[in-house]
Amino acid sequence: MLAQIGELLAGIVADFFVFLLFARFHFQWLRVPFRNQVGEFVIATTNWAVQPARRLVPAVAGLDLATPVCAWLVQAAGLGIVIALRGVEFAPATLAALAAVDLLRYSLYILIFAVIVQAVLSWVNPYSPLAPVFDPLTRRFLRPFRRLLPPIANVDLAPLLLLVLLQILLIPVGYLRSFVAGMP
Repeated sequence: MLAQIGELLAGIVADFFVFLLFARFHFQWLRVPFRNQVGEFVIATTNWAVQPARRLVPAVAGLDLATPVCAWLVQAAGLGIVIALRGVEFAPATLAALAAVDLLRYSLYILIFAVIVQAVLSWVNPYSPLAPVFDPLTRRFLRPFRRLLPPIANVDLAPLLLLVLLQILLIPVGYLRSFVAGMP
């Protein structure tokens, strides 16, 4: 029972920080402004890890690689704790690969969340203070679908198509995770 509680707490803490770190990376990559409540929260909760890591991991092509490296390390540590509490042994390379696959999966989850929120905001309150956060996160991914299927009677079905594609992409990522987890 205590091991299950430990697994739950380790998973929650690790996932929370990994999602925040990856949100920070996506914000930077997709040029989302940080001058809003969401951006300021992400910066305030991740600076403790990213600032020291920037001294060791250089930026490449304008992207702060320290942030995904921190996310990968936190995910690997969280997985390591959960696996240790279960009493299972994993090779460090397997644990590192599993953490990398999880980051890909979490990246898709962040995009799914952003598409859903952006779609709801566009229907309910398109001038919400959060709209400038979610629009840049989703615009690049929705653009090809909007060209393929323009709005019908002012209803944009592009988010629905993107969500279906993202759900389809999660299937092979899940199989990849199972394959990596089964590696000796």
